[in-house]
Amino acid sequence: MNHEDNEGSEHDLFAHLEKEMKDAASGGSAFHFINRGPGKPDSGTEPDPEPTEADPSKVVNVDRTGGPSGPTLMDRVRGAKRRPVIPKWARSVDEFKQAGRGVVKYAWHIASYHAIRTPWYATRLMLQAPLGAARFVGESLRWMKDAEGDVFRKEAAAHADIDRYLKLSRQRDRRVCWRTAVGVAASIMGVTTALALYVLAPDWLLATLGASAVLALGWLGQPADAPVVHRSVEIPKATKLTSDIVLRALGSLGIPAINQAQSRGEDGFNFTSPITRDGPGWLAEGDLPYGVTVTDVADRREKLASGLRRPLGCVWPESVPDEHTGRLRLWVGDQDMSQTTTAKWPLATSGGVDLFKPVKWGTDQRGRWVGITLMFIAGIIGAIPRMGKTFLLRLLLLIAALDVRAEIHTYDLKGTGDLDSVGDRVAHRHRAGEEIEDIEYAIADMRELQGELRRRAKVIRSLPRDLCPESKVTTELASRRSLGLHPIVIGVDECQIWFEHSKYGAEFKEICTDLVKRGPATGIVLLLATQRPDKDSIPTAISANASARWCLKVMGQIENDMVLGTGSYKRGVRANMFAWGDKGICYFLGEGADARIVRSAFIDAVEADRIALRARGLRERAGTLAGHALGELPDVEPVHASDVLSDVLAVVPAEEPKVWSETLLGRLAELRPEIYGEWTLEQLAAGLKPHGIRTGQVWGTAEDGKGVNRRGIKRADLLKAVAERDGSAEAA
Repeated sequence: MNHEDNEGSEHDLFAHLEKEMKDAASGGSAFHFINRGPGKPDSGTEPDPEPTEADPSKVVNVDRTGGPSGPTLMDRVRGAKRRPVIPKWARSVDEFKQAGRGVVKYAWHIASYHAIRTPWYATRLMLQAPLGAARFVGESLRWMKDAEGDVFRKEAAAHADIDRYLKLSRQRDRRVCWRTAVGVAASIMGVTTALALYVLAPDWLLATLGASAVLALGWLGQPADAPVVHRSVEIPKATKLTSDIVLRALGSLGIPAINQAQSRGEDGFNFTSPITRDGPGWLAEGDLPYGVTVTDVADRREKLASGLRRPLGCVWPESVPDEHTGRLRLWVGDQDMSQTTTAKWPLATSGGVDLFKPVKWGTDQRGRWVGITLMFIAGIIGAIPRMGKTFLLRLLLLIAALDVRAEIHTYDLKGTGDLDSVGDRVAHRHRAGEEIEDIEYAIADMRELQGELRRRAKVIRSLPRDLCPESKVTTELASRRSLGLHPIVIGVDECQIWFEHSKYGAEFKEICTDLVKRGPATGIVLLLATQRPDKDSIPTAISANASARWCLKVMGQIENDMVLGTGSYKRGVRANMFAWGDKGICYFLGEGADARIVRSAFIDAVEADRIALRARGLRERAGTLAGHALGELPDVEPVHASDVLSDVLAVVPAEEPKVWSETLLGRLAELRPEIYGEWTLEQLAAGLKPHGIRTGQVWGTAEDGKGVNRRGIKRADLLKAVAERDGSAEAA
């Protein structure tokens, strides 16, 4: 190192500083320190003009010590999060009722368990009474002769400790004399009392006292390893969650920032509220170190469960809504969520539904019921096979069936009959299977529903504002049969079969996209379930507009984000963390809330059939049962050889290479007025777009004989689309 240069540079620096101080004192421009953080000095003067590279001595002060140090008092008051005065569980009538029922059931179980076994208890105690009497006499004699002190006297004698031995012997003599006197007195009083009772007491009292004495002696005579009375319940042995346990578990995750903080003697986790009891578990909340996110912890959920020494299904790390990504909410349950006994579904035995109001369908980790409003939504259910996807879809359809106004359309493309309980009992349209006749039945129904969508839009537009202020169906409008605005709920299991169909896939996609986008406002709800959530099984145009999502276990990030929305995986909402045993447990995204973990009510096929029969009875009394449930065939027969491409090809002759859209629309309306009679040019373009046919400028001759350019299609594009659909080049 060149010390001479360093000394020179230091001298120049001090000289420069001294000069600037003199300038500042004489009224010149002030100098500034570079303030890199809190506690660094600042001159407190106004900054100089923007420094330039030519004058590196003048720098801009970034952190100021003057002025407000943080949010003002009013800012803190307005932005403070107020915790409820009365906890949520104390304000919930349902939770009080559920807790009360639990206590009553618990007490009834204990009483019943022991009441049934009372004769056996009494028999065993009677048989053990002689042994109990012998133990009582033996222990009494041991007490009288001070047997418990023998070991100490023997030890003193063995060590020839004469003073200690004599002291213990004199103590024994005093004890034996006193205890013998007490024993003799007690024996005399006991015998006297027994004789008096025998002579004077009534028979019932003698029997009661005798039985009690025998049972008491039997209790004394029972073996230590074989008690007469056993526990009637097995109480879960869940360790209380403490800060030490949480910190130990976080330290075992292998996250560098946490480990470094703990190695310096810090906690590595800042608790923002006390650890509290929350439902059947414990809740801890706090801030992770800088740069550590909740996602980092959720990725290591298995290690976290190991660090907490709890089963995997008990440990649920979550992010906190409206907080930074490092705020962790850790809920640790007493029991594995998949093994806990869920409360009975409130609608399993009685009650009806208004689809415009929330309906309970599942419980969260804390056992609290979660509701869903089926109206004004479109929903997607995704999961790998055997995780409860179809059960969940059937549950939602049962909810819809319990609203007597709702028109149900069910399609079981798996073909196993899982939706038959709803479809055969109450559905307006129902089909199970993926054969060509099933697909054609479905496409005809979907075309009819798309036409119903347009009719409803016109009805809503024609209603006065005081009846329909928000331009959407309300529960009052749905109840007026003359308007025909009753709810329509469509449930499709294994929907990928529709969208991947070689002939009708594009049309299914176009119609379902239309229903997802415009259907909710007109009272039409589309629920799609698939075991292969990808862009082919659920087209992006549909998944992007579905407002309700249910994601059970999936295998990876792509499937997770296809169901729950792009970016969900990075935000820590990961359905792939569910274990194989977590059947029926899903991430639910809807009702205007962040994604939350919910376990759907379990309704098996037998119970689903009972509920569907009850729903049918309600509909019969209301006079709303119709369609497939009554054995009625569709009003519009399925079109076997007709679709948009075939119809367009039929009205565009070979000698006409180009045709205007308005001309094409008129010919289609003449061909099938029930389908194309109300189509517009925009709907025609939308109907052709999924097939790869786009409208463009086409030259033609107008009525006055002049050549003009108008929107239209080319027959060559039409032939190419038909060839690709049919998988051959014959059409082209």
